[in-house]
Amino acid sequence: MTRRAPTDPLALASEIAGLSKLGIDELRERWKTMYGRAPFGELGRSFLTRAIAYRLQERAYGGLKPSTRRLLARVAEETATGSSPKKPRSRKAQSGTILIREWQGNAHRVTMLDDGVSFNGKRYRSLSEVAREITGSRWSGPRFFGLRSPVMENNNGAL
Repeated sequence: MTRRAPTDPLALASEIAGLSKLGIDELRERWKTMYGRAPFGELGRSFLTRAIAYRLQERAYGGLKPSTRRLLARVAEETATGSSPKKPRSRKAQSGTILIREWQGNAHRVTMLDDGVSFNGKRYRSLSEVAREITGSRWSGPRFFGLRSPVMENNNGAL
């Protein structure tokens, strides 16, 4: 959907607020008007209201970017075919890489070595040891320095 100049924001906000006053049958009829077909199944009031509000905003301000549409289409295809999504890339820092992490207002510089890490002139075996030194508590070093996403960390690297 192409981007359009926004309509009157107050009128749009008022229209969206008015959705909460509609009955379920009125919301279903509004859905039919907005989406060109009756809502499928027994969609609840909350979902109908949010979907209609989204469509109103979409019409006023434009829809999703083409890149987002492509991403969603790819995810839907992978889900429909049962194919597993690609694993997120795990970032690895090579020897000589300098990682900088701000913690409580201080920037901490770590240099990756072939056999460990250098921090404040001292060698450490891992980023996790450095993260513990900085924070005073156990951390995943790669996560602390931004080399692993929280999703990968929470699922032991698997999605």
